[in-house]
Amino acid sequence: MLKHKTAYITGGTKGVGFGIAKILLENGISVAFSGRQKEDVMRAEDELKQYSPNVLGVVSDVRSLESETEAVQCVIEKFGRLDYVIANAGLGIFKPVDELSAEEWNDMIETNLTGVFYTLKASVEELKKTEGYYITISSLAGANFFENGTGYNASKFGVVGFTQAAMIDLRKYNIKSTVIMPGSVATYFNGNKPSEKDNWKIQPEDMGNLVLDILKMNSRVLPSKIEFRATNPGK
Repeated sequence: MLKHKTAYITGGTKGVGFGIAKILLENGISVAFSGRQKEDVMRAEDELKQYSPNVLGVVSDVRSLESETEAVQCVIEKFGRLDYVIANAGLGIFKPVDELSAEEWNDMIETNLTGVFYTLKASVEELKKTEGYYITISSLAGANFFENGTGYNASKFGVVGFTQAAMIDLRKYNIKSTVIMPGSVATYFNGNKPSEKDNWKIQPEDMGNLVLDILKMNSRVLPSKIEFRATNPGK
């Protein structure tokens, strides 16, 4: 069912994006992924080739519609189609609102929120052709505000609202749209280096398996919003 399908994942060089790419490749899906830095993209592409040769790394910045449009064109030139888009690229800067700079605010909003719009804008015509699937990665921070989280909360609340509204707009084309809201994930996010102390957290491969399960669901059903938690937070 999933073989001969192609996915494009933003922010795929490490962490959640890499974990999703790994699981999809292992299950016969061709995968293109993007990242901002060429060296990171090349390294990740080499690592992912151990799971399948059907992988393509693309240098792209989700803050630029032109860059994302070029990335999608690379996917089409390589694989000939685009079935699944996973808008995963994101960053977090956590400071009191009076200490958060305009530059830091803009970087989060442009990456986490505007980026998901640009990724969809660049890919939607291809998704119409395949009656594809658009998945965004938000966060439980898209429903729960917290101290020092003004910029991050604003961006992730926005992703949830954007994806839910896009779902309504796109379903007339038989395009599905889901927003995933994970809790704590063991990644390099915000300068963290995963270690054994993070074993209680959601793992990147768990995110990959969730995405895979969504894509395998019968076409008659649509999980439009999924909250995804560790069973024993803070263990």
